[in-house]
Amino acid sequence: MRALLFDFNGTLSDDEALQCAIYQRLFAEQGRPLTEEQYFAELAGLSDVEIVERWLGTGHPASVEVLAGRVRQYQETAADGSTVAPGVREAVLRARGRARLAVVSGAARSEVESVLRAAGIDVFDAVVVAADVEHGKPAPDIYLHALELLEVRAGEAVAIEDAAPGVASAKAAGLYVVAVGGTAAPERLELADEVVPVLDVELVDRLLSL
Repeated sequence: MRALLFDFNGTLSDDEALQCAIYQRLFAEQGRPLTEEQYFAELAGLSDVEIVERWLGTGHPASVEVLAGRVRQYQETAADGSTVAPGVREAVLRARGRARLAVVSGAARSEVESVLRAAGIDVFDAVVVAADVEHGKPAPDIYLHALELLEVRAGEAVAIEDAAPGVASAKAAGLYVVAVGGTAAPERLELADEVVPVLDVELVDRLLSL
């Protein structure tokens, strides 16, 4: 394989529980409480804009305020890079120089890049976020754009995801998809080509040998 494309939230950054807690606070303030079960069953893996639209409704007057608050609260907690596990950091650095690398995320560019820098893994050839495309995950747009930037074909790349929308997005773009367990129930990852327990050096070595 010539390229590895990594999802961010829940894959590189172990932060889905943090994301859930932030959205719970923000949505409660808007009178639309959100349970942990609802977040992981219905929202995890979608872009921030899509999460807010699905829960508050398209065109909700507080949408901009909620999105800004989510980024601010996330930065206050995770911008130090602490959500990137040592094993994940080692895996990314192991891939550096051996393949083209991209982050493909539905999050805001500012938070993705701040975490990558703080964790010492700002080694990616491309960082593609929801704002770069018209349709977020599960549409294939974001992965297709990443492939264009990396100048590789879908058959030469692997996507590493943790949630159903991301898996669907990468599969629709024609990629081989590895799902990392933990965020979603195994049955929700059935579209992936394989499901693994962790993202680590052994996985990277194996994928780059394909």
